[in-house]
Amino acid sequence: MNTIEADLKAAQSATQFIPLSVPEIRGNEWEYVKECLDTGWVSSVGSYVERFERMVAAQAGTRYAVATVNGTSALHISLLVAGVRPDDEVLVSTLTFIAPVNAIRYAGAWPVFIDAEPTYWQMDSERVLNFIEHDCEWINNELRNRHTGRRVSAIIPVHILGHPVDMEPILTVARKYDLKVIEDSTEALGSTYRGKSPGSCGDIGCFSFNGNKIITTGGGGMIVTDREDWAKKAKYLTTQAKDDPIEYIHGEIGFNYRLTNVLAAIGCAQMEQLESYVAKKRSIAARYQQGLAGIAGLTPMRNASWAESTYWMYTILVDPIEFGMDARQLLRILEAKKIQTRPLWQPIHLSPAHTAERSQSLPVAENLADHALSLPCSVNLSDCDQDRVIAAIIAAAGARNE
Repeated sequence: MNTIEADLKAAQSATQFIPLSVPEIRGNEWEYVKECLDTGWVSSVGSYVERFERMVAAQAGTRYAVATVNGTSALHISLLVAGVRPDDEVLVSTLTFIAPVNAIRYAGAWPVFIDAEPTYWQMDSERVLNFIEHDCEWINNELRNRHTGRRVSAIIPVHILGHPVDMEPILTVARKYDLKVIEDSTEALGSTYRGKSPGSCGDIGCFSFNGNKIITTGGGGMIVTDREDWAKKAKYLTTQAKDDPIEYIHGEIGFNYRLTNVLAAIGCAQMEQLESYVAKKRSIAARYQQGLAGIAGLTPMRNASWAESTYWMYTILVDPIEFGMDARQLLRILEAKKIQTRPLWQPIHLSPAHTAERSQSLPVAENLADHALSLPCSVNLSDCDQDRVIAAIIAAAGARNE
């Protein structure tokens, strides 16, 4: 490439849109999907479904995995097989995508929102212990909420942004009071917690493979567990609870939550690339940390000594006073430069969709949601484009004093 061509390419790159996080298709996806099409095995039965289940179970470190149509259905079924009953209460992270909270309501149960901790932005295990020890009482071998009288039956820690929740304190109190722990491990695929994979720490774990996740099947989800009875029950419920292989007899209400073979084929090809995808995510995080170091008012993601984050969605906190503008203002400045960013989710205890649930003040999650901004971090993000993002943020920081 000569100098003129290089300059032209650089000029074009400087005007191209940089997305937040998009799928990366670079392995055997075409080959595996073509096999499904050529053989006609495109629906909910086929060898790729079982293969995908084995691959995810191996990654999670569990004995069993059950594929589902999406992550929300995985959460819904996990709640049911864990024994969560209508009118129970389930402790859940408030700083999360809304899916786990919706799934609690699908099961007829009620969420109890737990604040985030300020260092790694995960479910605050101290808040979990405090609620259980001070707001609940042990009556007739059941944990009951003192204020509502409802049975508390489960905890859903949501590992957000690629970093695990500190699980040990949660698991200890869960065992003490016979609470089931259902991990939403979607954003932490490929990370580790004290040497274990998220999804294998609690009683049952769930994953989503939506388009912006570290691997994708377009849609799709997975349930993982070491309990054979739960895995069999999950498979039964996700396949319409059909009791006979030939006759259409159904013992209870089931769900059409099956993953198709053609999507599982994509998942198998994606799982083959997981290690390289995780390495790229960590490389992107390292370049952001170096490039944005020393800018007043910006706080980067942290990694605990007991965890290995994938940095699935690289996120910073923007202090409006020190940086000179808030996160939404920075979002708009970057948007004008064709750089896509996004805030975190509205904490679910503030969501109009869940106003009926009782909640206390959860200030850490609210503060994080106000100040957080996720930056472009696709697996295919080039160094040139990442440098452009860093330069745009530095320029915004410089402009605050003009």
